[in-house]
Amino acid sequence: MTSVVSGSRIGLDEERRLAVLHEYCLLDAPADDELTTVVRVAALVAGVPTATLNLIDESRQCQLTTYGFEGGNTARSDSMCAIQFRAGRFVHVSDAREHPLYCDNPWVTGQLASVRFYASAPLITPEGYALGTLCVFDDCVKELTDDQAGRLTDLADVLVALFERRRQARLNESLADAAERTKQFTTTVLETIDVGVVVSDADGHVTLLNRAAREWHGREADATLDPSSLPGTYGLFDAEGQRRLQPEEVPLLRALHEGVVQNAEITLRAPGRPVVQLSCTGRRLVDDTGRGLGAVVAMNDVTADRAYRREIEAASAEIAARGEKLAAALVELSRSNEELEQFAGAVSHDLVRPMAAAHGFLDLLSGEYSSTLDERAGKWLTGAMRSVERMQKLVDALLRYARAGQTPYQAEPVALNTVLLDVLADLRTATESSQAQIAATDDLPTVQGDPVLLRQLLQNLIDNAIKYRHPERPCRITVSASSFPDRWVVRVADNGIGIPPEQRERVFEMFAQVDPRQQKGYGIGLATCLRILERHRGRIALEGTPGGGTTVCLSLTK
Repeated sequence: MTSVVSGSRIGLDEERRLAVLHEYCLLDAPADDELTTVVRVAALVAGVPTATLNLIDESRQCQLTTYGFEGGNTARSDSMCAIQFRAGRFVHVSDAREHPLYCDNPWVTGQLASVRFYASAPLITPEGYALGTLCVFDDCVKELTDDQAGRLTDLADVLVALFERRRQARLNESLADAAERTKQFTTTVLETIDVGVVVSDADGHVTLLNRAAREWHGREADATLDPSSLPGTYGLFDAEGQRRLQPEEVPLLRALHEGVVQNAEITLRAPGRPVVQLSCTGRRLVDDTGRGLGAVVAMNDVTADRAYRREIEAASAEIAARGEKLAAALVELSRSNEELEQFAGAVSHDLVRPMAAAHGFLDLLSGEYSSTLDERAGKWLTGAMRSVERMQKLVDALLRYARAGQTPYQAEPVALNTVLLDVLADLRTATESSQAQIAATDDLPTVQGDPVLLRQLLQNLIDNAIKYRHPERPCRITVSASSFPDRWVVRVADNGIGIPPEQRERVFEMFAQVDPRQQKGYGIGLATCLRILERHRGRIALEGTPGGGTTVCLSLTK
C-alpha cells in the first residue's frame, strides 16, 4: 500500500539535484547529535526498532545516521529509497514482499536484510530537490496511521532545516574568512604599491597614509591634526614649489568638499625629505545612502617625468629637424589605397609627428645625456627608442602593403625559378642566421604576372616561414608547384610552429596575429600577400603541413 501525503516540485534534472546535494557537504561527514536524535524520534513515532537518514548520490545510498542497526553505504541500485524518492511523495508499504516495486530488492529478499514494513519521507530542499529520505522499517508487517505519516513528514522537514542551518553557518564562516582575507589583501596592496594613498574622515582629519605616502611625508597619519594645519604640517606647496597651499587648495580637502579632484599637481617639501612633485586624483567617499564618510586621494610621483618634460621642451627645436624622414614616409603612405586613407590621416595627426618628436628627443638624450643618466633611466631610454623604431618599421610595413595595391600591375611571363633565386639572395642574411634550408622540389613554372609583386609575394612567405620557425627542429622550407587545366597551384611549405585551423582565415586580415605576445611581426605580411593575389586574380589559402607547420597555397591562372 502506498499513500501520497505531500507533493513537491521535483525536477528531472538529476545533475542539478546532485550539485545541490554536494553543496550541503553532508556525505561522508559525521552526523551531529541533532540529526541522530531526529532519526531516533522517527523510529519512536513509527513504533519500529529501526530508522535511518539516507542520502542518495550518483552511485550509492549513504546512511548518514541510523537507529537500531549499524549503517553504512550501499549501491544506489540496491536502495529501496532510491526507487521513488525523487517523486517527492511519502511512501508507505505494509508488506514489501507483496509489493511489485520492492519484492525483489536485496533489503527485502534477505541478501542485505529481511524488510517487511517500509516507509520513507523525502528530504526536500527549499528549491524542490530531493536529497534522500527519512526511512523507517521493520521485519514484520505493519500499518501506519495518517497521523504517524504526517509526523514523519514533519521530521523530514526538520532534518532539511538542520541541513540548511549547517550550510548557512558554513557560508557565514566562509564570508567572514573572505572578508578578513579581503581586508588583509587590501592592506597588502596599499603597503606595496608605489602610489601614495591618503584618506580622511568626514571632518577632514587624516586617518590613513599608506607606505608610499608615509615615506614622502616622513610621518604617520595623525587624526588629531586640525585640517587647516595640513599644508604646514605636511609641507604642501603649489606645482612650482614656491607657494605654500591654502587649506582649501589641499587636494584631499578639495575632494572632500568638491566631490572630485583630477590630476591636481602639488609639490611636497617635507622637512628632511627629498622634494617630490605629485599628481593627485581623489574623490569624496559616501555610503549607500549618500552620507559622506570622508575622502581619498591617490598621489603619483611625477618628479622625474616633469624634469624630462622640461628637457624635452628645451630641445624641441632640434627634435623637429629629425622628424623629416618619418614625415616623408607619411607623405608616401598617404598616397596608398582607399583602405589606408583613414589610417594614414590618423597616423598623420595622432602618431607620426609625436613619434618623430619622441624619436628625435630620445636620440638627443642618448647622445647628450647618456653619461648623466643612472642605470634604470638608461634602460628606460633604450626601451623607448626600441618602441619608436618598432613603430617606424610598422609604418614601413604599411607602406609595402599600400604599394602592393597601388603599384601599376604590369603582367608578363615570369619564371618563378628566377624569382625564387632573387628572393633567396635578398634573404641570405636571414637564412644564414637561422640555418634555414630552402629548396624547390621540382622546376617551378613560368606564370603570367607582375614580376615585382610576385617577388614581394614569395619574399613575404619565405620570410614568414623563417620568422615563425619551430625552436626545436631545423627550419626547412619547400616550394613546389602543381599544374591544373586552368591554373597553377604553388605551395610554400614549412615545418614551423604552424597556424591553428580556426585562425587560418583571420590571419589575412590587417594587423591579425596568431600570438601577438611574440611580437615577431605586425600582422600585415599575409594581408599584403592576399592583396597581391587579388591583383593577379588568384587565391591564397593556408593548410597544415604533415608533421607540423604551415603550407601556403597560391592559385595563379595560366
